[in-house]
Amino acid sequence: MYKTKLALLAIAFPLIFKSQSFGGSVEFKYFTTKDTTTNVYYIKDKIVKLDQFGKRSGAVEGSFVFDLATNTIKFVNPKRKVWGEHKSETAPVIRGVCEVKKTSNSKTVQGAKCTEYIVKNVDENTIISYWIATGKYEFFNPLVKLWNRKDKQSIYYNQITGLPVGVMPMLSEEKQITDGKLITRLEVVKISKTPVDEASITIPADYKKFEQ
Repeated sequence: MYKTKLALLAIAFPLIFKSQSFGGSVEFKYFTTKDTTTNVYYIKDKIVKLDQFGKRSGAVEGSFVFDLATNTIKFVNPKRKVWGEHKSETAPVIRGVCEVKKTSNSKTVQGAKCTEYIVKNVDENTIISYWIATGKYEFFNPLVKLWNRKDKQSIYYNQITGLPVGVMPMLSEEKQITDGKLITRLEVVKISKTPVDEASITIPADYKKFEQ
């Protein structure tokens, strides 16, 4: 009987662990020296939809749908009611060497305890601090790697190795080393665990595929 219980637990554990993966939405703001944009991730299983909102209109101006099971990306244009296949960008080139340091500093952001990681590159005159929370955000790291963006916030984050599964930066700031000038800031401002309905992550049936 004891061995039977252990066997059942061994079978059930992966299912329990999988069910604990984050589902819901994550809203964040991206600040630059010229503009501030609002973005929302909607996460359901292996599908993540990113909505980008216009500053003036407050409406969704563009979206990306990431399928982390098939490693594919689709772009969505709600104004033109079209969608298309989005190819990951080519691997970015980094000048010099990125030095990565995990500090002993911590702070709480959106109720999550975060540890500070610093990535510094003297040749690019850039230093970025990431306040990273450990949780159930299994979608985040695969999404960043799949998207392969060329902005320094994404490039430098990918230089951090050995991070556990389920981490996500809650706050990150990019500055110039020489004068400390803030270049970009990304901050999670709201997290909701309300389940995402299928319609929220599905491309509407009346949208046409954009053929290049």
